Amino acid sequence: MASTSGATTTRTAPPTNPVDRYFKITERGSTIGTEIRGGLVTFFTMAYIVVLNPMILGGTDGTGATLAEPTTIAATTALVAGVLTILMGVFANFPLALATGLGLNAVVAFSIAILPDMTWQDAMGIVVLEGLLIFVLVLTGFRKAVFEAVPAWLKTSISVGIGLFIAFIGFFDAGFVTVPWIAGSETGPATPVQLGVGGSIGSWPVAVFVLGLLLTIVLMVKKVRGAILISIVATTAVAIALEAVTDQDWKLGKPVLPDAVVDAPDFSLLGHFSLFGSFGKIGVVAALLLVFSLLLADFFDTMGTMVAVGGEAGLLDEKGNPPQSQRILVVDSIAAAAGGAAGVSSNTSYIESAAGVGDGARTGLASVVTGIAFLLATFLAPLVAVIPSEAAAPALVVVGFLMVTQVTDIDWTDWYIAIPAFFAIILMPFTYSITAGIGAGVILYVLLQVVARKTRQVHVLMWIITALFVLYFVRGPVEQLVG
Repeated sequence: MASTSGATTTRTAPPTNPVDRYFKITERGSTIGTEIRGGLVTFFTMAYIVVLNPMILGGTDGTGATLAEPTTIAATTALVAGVLTILMGVFANFPLALATGLGLNAVVAFSIAILPDMTWQDAMGIVVLEGLLIFVLVLTGFRKAVFEAVPAWLKTSISVGIGLFIAFIGFFDAGFVTVPWIAGSETGPATPVQLGVGGSIGSWPVAVFVLGLLLTIVLMVKKVRGAILISIVATTAVAIALEAVTDQDWKLGKPVLPDAVVDAPDFSLLGHFSLFGSFGKIGVVAALLLVFSLLLADFFDTMGTMVAVGGEAGLLDEKGNPPQSQRILVVDSIAAAAGGAAGVSSNTSYIESAAGVGDGARTGLASVVTGIAFLLATFLAPLVAVIPSEAAAPALVVVGFLMVTQVTDIDWTDWYIAIPAFFAIILMPFTYSITAGIGAGVILYVLLQVVARKTRQVHVLMWIITALFVLYFVRGPVEQLVG
């Protein structure tokens, strides 16, 4: 593996063929075989998104309508991931794969699409707007200005909060955490949520979830590549065997083998968006704030991911920048808009790409291989319907854990930082709203800087963002007053 010190690994041997010359394979100290293997490793470490995205986007919107059949969402998810990852490899020549962003899809499903009268098309329109905005910011160089305006600890807090939120969704979708129900009770349950049923895991499907969670943890600790995907497959096999001997109540998906494993993919979700539909449903200010919330969640991850992957590959320059970073950011911004336009939520760069880099990938050829694997996966969409949520939900919990590990980057001894960070993190799962967490963190940060008489340290963009979030939170009472 190349050094991670930041120096690019090179060889003096001349390229042997056009593929080698185009992707600079020999120049970066790799081989075609190594790039192919690295690309496949990356695919198997992130292929779980084809399973998880239909589960996260499988609920209803503000009108009670569903997005599409799970197989349709799965096929389109794989299609968009494949095309964009190939684009990253060919255009930017960087071993970075893209797919629907976990966390971003949660924002769309649980903070945007569920708003009253909001449709999935409206929600995906917000995603497209966010992607187009990022694209403009990349081309103008403004992305860097906004990046510097938001404090690093607040960016970290957002990731940590989304991690907790995703983990909670995983526990809830599996039935491991439930809402107590008391027949005939006029006061409601004693607690808002509980473990399973009366403190017990309650059913065999929940037991399958626990098995899958433990298996995923063990495989990850043992550093098994593709741990999440292996766990999903193994746990689904257990669920199929269990369903064969006894009829169980599975929350989402039924573990019964389909009539056909391979089928022509359904891409009917393509173009399933309404660019400005949300403006008429929730108002311009609220819609713009949702665009900004998505932008914040999507905005900073890519810059951190490409630097982390570039460092692992030894491809960073003396300033810590990867080669052709502008091209990387262009493809990533296109991915955000393309994911919304395809109806599968914003696509973004995956840190799982580091797994392929760890296996030797150094060039965009690895991304091309990963993209081709995703395109082939579009024909396997019928398998998605076989996977119950109890088998897929452990991945949400584990990904949530990985995101929460960033919490150590926050200075908890400085209350001017710790308090806004705490509210940003904790309000996401407690209010079931990522937007609420981001808004609370921003407002408290600016307020405490005023209290500390450090207003000069607050970037002008943060003042504008704070004003917008205040309007967002008080829009209900204001509407009542005006009405």
